[in-house]
Amino acid sequence: MAEVTVPYPAGLEESVRTTPEEIQDQIRLMAALKMFELGKLSSGRAADLAGRSRADFFDACARYKVSAFNYLPEELESEIGRDFETASRLADR
Repeated sequence: MAEVTVPYPAGLEESVRTTPEEIQDQIRLMAALKMFELGKLSSGRAADLAGRSRADFFDACARYKVSAFNYLPEELESEIGRDFETASRLADR
């Protein structure tokens, strides 16, 4: 796995009442959330970057008010249309 080093001000962990390990974890999570929100990463890849399961990543999305649905309007319309088609086929069985 590749690494990125992010410098931060000395004493930051005391300012936010956390440990250096928790700061690193939070930076990874915030980067993953933002990249996911911008559509740069899928939820699975964002969860990997954040070091969490997809379920835990979606919990973090809710906690930080990041929509778990990253669709452009036309993509969403297409996705909903496919869902309705699938539901209709299942109902006809």
